[in-house]
Amino acid sequence: MSETVGEKASGLSAALRRLHHLFQKPIVRLPVMALLMVAIFVFDTLTDLEIATAVFYIAVILLAIGRFAPRQVVGLAAICVKLTLVSFVLSKSGSREAGVVNLGISISTIAITTYLALKMVAAEGAAHAARAQLIRVARVTSLGELAASIAHEVNQPLAAIATSGDTAMRWLSAEPPNIDRARSAISRVVEDASRASIIIARVRDHARGDPPVLQVIRVDEVIEEAVELSGGELQRHAIALRLALADALPTVMGDRVQLQQVVCNLILNAIEAMMPVPASRRSLTIAAMADVNGDVEISTCDTGIGIREDHLARLFDSFWTTKEGGTGIGLTVSRTIVEAHGGAIWVDRMKPYGALFHVRLPAYAAAAA
Repeated sequence: MSETVGEKASGLSAALRRLHHLFQKPIVRLPVMALLMVAIFVFDTLTDLEIATAVFYIAVILLAIGRFAPRQVVGLAAICVKLTLVSFVLSKSGSREAGVVNLGISISTIAITTYLALKMVAAEGAAHAARAQLIRVARVTSLGELAASIAHEVNQPLAAIATSGDTAMRWLSAEPPNIDRARSAISRVVEDASRASIIIARVRDHARGDPPVLQVIRVDEVIEEAVELSGGELQRHAIALRLALADALPTVMGDRVQLQQVVCNLILNAIEAMMPVPASRRSLTIAAMADVNGDVEISTCDTGIGIREDHLARLFDSFWTTKEGGTGIGLTVSRTIVEAHGGAIWVDRMKPYGALFHVRLPAYAAAAA
C-alpha cells in the first residue's frame, strides 16, 4: 500500500514538474493567460456588482511578472483595468453604489499589485547586479594579492624562451650548423611561449567580469589551476604544499573561474595565516574527495596561527576582517559563489594551531538525477 501511495506521489510530482516546464513555453503560456482573462471577464460581467471578481486579474499579473518585460506587464495591467471597467458597464444586476466601491477596490488592487511586483523584480535584479559586482571586486583584489605569483609564473617561461633562443642561435652559428639541436631548442621556445600564453589567458579570465559560464567541471583541474596561479606566493613564503586529490572524483556543474577564485581565496588566506609562524612549520594541504553522499568536498588545512573562538561566528560576514589592510570580502564572496553553486562552506579550528576550511559542491550526476 505504501509503495502505491509513494508511486502516486512520485507520479504527481513528475506531472507538476512537466506542467511547470510546459507553462514556461510562450506558445502555451499566452493562451492560458488569455483564457484566464476571458474567464474572469465573463464571470465578472455575469455576477452581481457586489462581487469584486475583477481582483482575480492579479493572478494574470503575477503570472506575467518575470516572464515579460516591465513595459509589457504595465500594458497587461492596463488591459485588465479596461476589462474591469467594461464589466462594470455591462453588469446589470446588483447595487450600483456597491459596484462603484468594488470597481475602485479592483482597479486599486491591480495597480498596486503591478507596482509592487515590478519593484520586487527590479530589486532582485539590483541585488543580483550588486552580487556580481562584489564578486568582480573580490576577484580584482585577489589578483592584486597574486601579482607576485603571476610575475613569477610568467617570468619562468620568458626566461626559458630567452635561454632556448640563445641556444638555438649558437647551434645555428656553429660550423657546420647543428640543425637537429637548433630545432630542439626552437621547439622548447614554442612550448614555453604556449605556457606563458596559457598563464596570461588564465589571469585575463580571472579578472574579467563576464557572466557565469556553467559547464561540467573536474574539481581536481580547478584546484591545480588555482595552485599554479598562487604557486609563486607559496614558493616565496617557503610553504610546503601537499595535494591529496582522490582518483575518479565526481564532476560538478558550475563556473570554472568562480570556483577557481574560491580556491585561490582559501590559499591566499592560508598563506597570510602562516606568515607569523616559522618557515619550517609552514605547511598547506589541499584535498578533494567524494563524501558519503557522493558530493565533492574540497578542504584546505594550514598550520597557521588559527582562528579565535569568538571570531568564528563573524568569519564570513561582509567587510569584517582581522587582517591589517584587509577588505573583508574574500570569504564573503567565496560563500556567495559556493552557495550559488548549491554547496556549502565552513571552517573548523585545528588544535593546537591551524584552520581547516571545507567546501562541499553537489556532484553533477546527483544533481541531474
